Amino acid sequence: MEPHYHPLLVIALIAVLAPLVSELPLGFRIPGVVLEVLCGILVGPQVLNLVRADGAVEVLSRVGLCLLFLLAGIEIDFNRIRGKPLQLAVGGWGFSFALGIGAAFLLHTLGLIGAPLLVALALTTTAIGALLPILRDAGELSKRFGTLTLAAGAMGEFGPLLILSLLPLEEGQSVKRNALVVAVFCAAAVAAALIVLRVQAPKFVALVNRHMHKSSQLPVRLAVLLVAALAVFATELGLELLIGAFVAGLIVGMVARGEAAEPLHHKLDGLGFGFLIPIFFVVTGVKFDLNALLGSSASLMCVPLFLGLLLLVRGVPVCLYRRELGGRDRLALAFYSAAALPVVVAITELGVATKQMEPGIAAALVGAGMISLLLFPQIATALRAGNHDAPEPEPDVKPPDPAPHAG
Repeated sequence: MEPHYHPLLVIALIAVLAPLVSELPLGFRIPGVVLEVLCGILVGPQVLNLVRADGAVEVLSRVGLCLLFLLAGIEIDFNRIRGKPLQLAVGGWGFSFALGIGAAFLLHTLGLIGAPLLVALALTTTAIGALLPILRDAGELSKRFGTLTLAAGAMGEFGPLLILSLLPLEEGQSVKRNALVVAVFCAAAVAAALIVLRVQAPKFVALVNRHMHKSSQLPVRLAVLLVAALAVFATELGLELLIGAFVAGLIVGMVARGEAAEPLHHKLDGLGFGFLIPIFFVVTGVKFDLNALLGSSASLMCVPLFLGLLLLVRGVPVCLYRRELGGRDRLALAFYSAAALPVVVAITELGVATKQMEPGIAAALVGAGMISLLLFPQIATALRAGNHDAPEPEPDVKPPDPAPHAG
């Protein structure tokens, strides 16, 4: 009789051990998410075989990934990033995409990779959701540097997913058909945002606020409903569910701003980073195809190659920020922007599933993403150490007119 293991218990243990190990005085702090992925590889089917990515584990992992993108979207404050930060983010990602296309097609011409478009998109990604705790703990989110990093990171997540949605990867798809689907989703998302922003009757807002600290947790449930609705709608249209989750975060962030919304942010952080998001990172390790990577010298050689290209493709465009940031800060932004993993996982999983990408190349990309998340934020944080730039002033927002008194 085969031994029976409890995968969720193993994952819960890893989720507790990872932040504890990351605090050990080793002279080099390993991010908790990287430890979770590494432990996932260890307990996965190719090593100890304690956890498999199926059933409830796979479902919770997908929900955790959606929560990661929801929280990333919530942090995007359009009042702060509009204007120069957003222009630089869009221009910088466009520059990255051009560099990624050039690098990927060069590798394809040399016979090192297939699916050059998918590889190019993977090289243009940023793990802004995984970077949020690092930026928050370092006090960067309230600073000008944090605003520029958030804007660049948002484009590094949304841009690749948008282009990925346009590519005809499956039978019966075309760029024209996919563009129409994306347009339908965007129209539905704008409509949802307008409804949420405009239908805020004082009585309903008061009702939601009253339930903020009650067992019903109505504000949290409303946020979960929104992300579920948009993720399911995106999936039904044939898009990546992560687009729906990210857009849901943008909408929640537009509605829940200011000190009054802090409790909601803390609760969603607890739900995500305390429970569901670690499951996603552990399962990423569980699903990592270690045999495909180790079984091919070409795949192993691609890991440092992809790592260097991540830094090149996402790092070189920081030259556009020369009027906004000093030299060390531009270099720090380059390293933050080049840290990638969640979207790389999504792209490679789709590439393998549609037989567009070889498992060894997919494993090499994910491996490079893991190393980037291990090294690049550490380097960026060191470059920013001792930089005491002032917090960014709050945007001038006209307060709402007081509600008229009855009678």
